[in-house]
Amino acid sequence: MKRTIATLCTALVALNIGQISAADRITGHHFATRSEAMAPHAMAATSQPLATQVALDIMRNGGNAIDAAIAANAVLGLTEPTGNGIGGDLYAIVWHAETQKLYGLNASGRSPKNLPFEYWAANGYDKIPARGVLPISVPGTVDGWYQLHAKFGAKPMPEILQPAIDYAREGFPVTEVIAYYFERNAAVLANQPGFKEVFLKDGVPPQKGKRFRNPDLANTYEALAKGGRDAFYKGDMARSMAEFVQQHGGFLSYEDLASHFSIWVDPVSTNYRGYDLWELPPNTQGIAAQQILNILEGYDLKSLGFDSAEYIHLFTEAKKLAFEDRAKYYSDPAFNDVPVEGLLDKDYARERAKLINPERAGRAYEPGNPPTRGDTIYLTTADQQGNMVSLIQSNYRGMGSGVTPTGLGFVLQNRGELFNLDPTHNNAYAPGKLPFHTIIPAFVTKDGKPWLSYGVMGGATQPQMHAQILINMIDFGMNLQEAGDAPRILHEGSSEPTGEIMTDGGTLYLENGFSAATRRQLVKMGHAVSETVGPYGGYQAIMRDHEEQVYIGASESRKDGHAAGF
Repeated sequence: MKRTIATLCTALVALNIGQISAADRITGHHFATRSEAMAPHAMAATSQPLATQVALDIMRNGGNAIDAAIAANAVLGLTEPTGNGIGGDLYAIVWHAETQKLYGLNASGRSPKNLPFEYWAANGYDKIPARGVLPISVPGTVDGWYQLHAKFGAKPMPEILQPAIDYAREGFPVTEVIAYYFERNAAVLANQPGFKEVFLKDGVPPQKGKRFRNPDLANTYEALAKGGRDAFYKGDMARSMAEFVQQHGGFLSYEDLASHFSIWVDPVSTNYRGYDLWELPPNTQGIAAQQILNILEGYDLKSLGFDSAEYIHLFTEAKKLAFEDRAKYYSDPAFNDVPVEGLLDKDYARERAKLINPERAGRAYEPGNPPTRGDTIYLTTADQQGNMVSLIQSNYRGMGSGVTPTGLGFVLQNRGELFNLDPTHNNAYAPGKLPFHTIIPAFVTKDGKPWLSYGVMGGATQPQMHAQILINMIDFGMNLQEAGDAPRILHEGSSEPTGEIMTDGGTLYLENGFSAATRRQLVKMGHAVSETVGPYGGYQAIMRDHEEQVYIGASESRKDGHAAGF
């Protein structure tokens, strides 16, 4: 008996505990948490079940995928202010069924025009602070909603915003993951102007399962429903925001808000093994995912296998190379000539791949010479007509600056933190400039048809996971849900657009699920392998099956995500 127990214990030790699934599913990979969602008419995938249901209700009642995306985003601004809200920025890629074309929207805001570059050094700053009034840039989300609606919307905006207004007044039960982030944010933001009045009750943040109400945000949404985007950028609301920020030592002005505009941009693509991945060009980081895939396309990843040190090593080194270019080149194209076409050139990728030592981790890489020619929410919707929306929206660091203008019910973002204070850098701070941005929506077409609308929230995690999702599906044969549930690879420590330089190779974080043998081999190859909890991103996706004329949805098991359709 003792020998049997000893043998069993030895067998358990030999297993990688991270590979033991939480449930004994009869189908799919051991790490899959649930089946894909499937529906014939419409689909929504968001990080919060109430937002998903609102999106579906909008589409059931005459709205399209664009209306549904706006409605869901408004609900998320209420239910997940820990990651997004109308004090932040927005990016979207829309597949428009009628024109059979992709459209890209950059709804990010600029730095204050009356905050000069010289201010930082004169006041002893060697980097822009993360919190408070100084990193605030113009919020772009509301203009983004109205730009999307004007071009593609079907239902009136008051109907689109009404569900969020109702939940803000009646309250909603706080979900588990959001309760966790409320507590974390409150620990560092409680003393920021206006924060505690909205988000703390007797000094305590909203708790799991407790009903949270935000009547100020309900009033704000009602004002937008009645007055449109100008109510936010040119009315009393704009004056209130500007006055509040300036009262506390900031620089955001009424003129900054009144002169704000979004930009319609052409998405850019790269082909990976027959699939076209579309991203938005800088000031976002989307093309980093494309650069990673371009470098890896020259390797037979399928033969290496998902849980292999060789694959993880190659992925990590490709990421390092792409992120060095990201640190140098990605910035506001109105201020710099960003060589997007050269960065996505296949020959350039092959040259960069030659720098990878297949047996050893790189400690540092220089950015290349291409030929010249944030916490967040992500959601995706698809409707009966074939329209699909890939939308991402963020305050940057969780609840952004923490600054919460009186009576409005939302925090202002701190995206300006991402500027560099080296005046020679492409992403150097300047008045009226778009900062480098981390949030990126993605879209994939196959043979010119829409195939996949997806995204993975989470700062510098995003392009790494954009690439991994496609590799999981295309190279390793995973389905849509498995591709998101699979354990993730996250490298941190590459050079950053804010100025930090990688000199030590950074840290390679591996989620539970990769084998102990693989981890050991990566350490032998020179990687600093470690574990962490939380930064692996939040995934949502909708895939179109053209043969069966159905949608397939997937949502993030690491958060409160929900994919559903009808």
